[in-house]
Amino acid sequence: MALKKPENVNSELGKLLADGGYLKIPKVADVVRGKVLSTNRREVRLDIEGMTSGVIRGRELFAESAFYDNLKIGDEVDATVLELENENGDMELSFRSAGQQKAWDELRRLFTTSEIVPAKVVEANKGGLLMRIGHVTGFLPVSQLSPEHYPRVSGGDKNKILEKLRSYVGTDMDVRVIDVNENEEKLIVSEKSVWEERQKDLISRYRVGDKVMGEITALADFGAFVRFDTLEGLVHISEIAWQRIDHPRDLLKVGQQVEAEIIGIEGSKIFLSMKKLVDDPWKRIQEEYKIGDTVKGKVLKINPFGFFVELTPEIHGLAHVSELSNQPNIDPTTLGKIGDEMEFKVVSIEPKEHRLGLSLKAMTEPEVKTEEVKAPEETKEEVKAE
Repeated sequence: MALKKPENVNSELGKLLADGGYLKIPKVADVVRGKVLSTNRREVRLDIEGMTSGVIRGRELFAESAFYDNLKIGDEVDATVLELENENGDMELSFRSAGQQKAWDELRRLFTTSEIVPAKVVEANKGGLLMRIGHVTGFLPVSQLSPEHYPRVSGGDKNKILEKLRSYVGTDMDVRVIDVNENEEKLIVSEKSVWEERQKDLISRYRVGDKVMGEITALADFGAFVRFDTLEGLVHISEIAWQRIDHPRDLLKVGQQVEAEIIGIEGSKIFLSMKKLVDDPWKRIQEEYKIGDTVKGKVLKINPFGFFVELTPEIHGLAHVSELSNQPNIDPTTLGKIGDEMEFKVVSIEPKEHRLGLSLKAMTEPEVKTEEVKAPEETKEEVKAE
């Protein structure tokens, strides 16, 4: 005679089955965990929690091969359900969606830990570089490049900047994840952050006032970059020489060895001065020039407000438009051209401000004894603007 099962067992089983607690049937798009039964180049077979077998094949396998290259029998992996049953009775699975989820989970971990990871440059545009980390493509803005890779292009020519950025395609860079949002599929990385961390200890060895020897690595409109002891500093155009220059290339060239003094350190930024290591020629200006002296100089630049004149390589003066001619509203270009050697009268000397006023019209007028005349106020502002 068959034994009668207790009613409470059947009711508990029924409850488990009704609640799905005894056997949870996956649905399409669910992520399931399985144990590897077999693996080869064409497919991977999994045991899905002992209830069925699953298979990953074709593009669903190869698209994520980097994550699953080294699978062994018995390994447990996640996969996404594509079909509950294929033509062979197996559950059709994909590593792709599960792999993407795994990739974003890893990126969130990297963001939280600030870990440094290698990334491959896959494309470039005018704003920066597209970087691949695992199977996710992120963006590295130009502003987040390290000094070594920052595109220093004279004049800021966007086409030349893009050309420089494109030269990095195919290379690897160490980066740090600084923003990640899976819902928006946004991934932002920084190479500069990595560089700053690696330079922190080295930078801490230097102080303002230290003198360094280095090599000119790049010239830009605003200054020159100098590399020393694997660090890099900027010599602003105003700190290259005591005299006025239009562009750093007027005095410097890439590869040139120079000496400079550290005048500022702000985080990873180092500011240098070359002119501080040279005596200020303006300290002796009143020994060499007097009000009323006749001097010869070369016209370096012509502006609507006058001539910039080179008296010596270190001393430049300004012949304001009001000192060029007695004629009102005169066009300075009618009185001379760049490169002309001309004679001027010295009409003002201001050593502290590094200003020396010249007059062309005084050369044709009778000399008048007068006290020192200072440059017009508008001249000061115009000189500063230059």
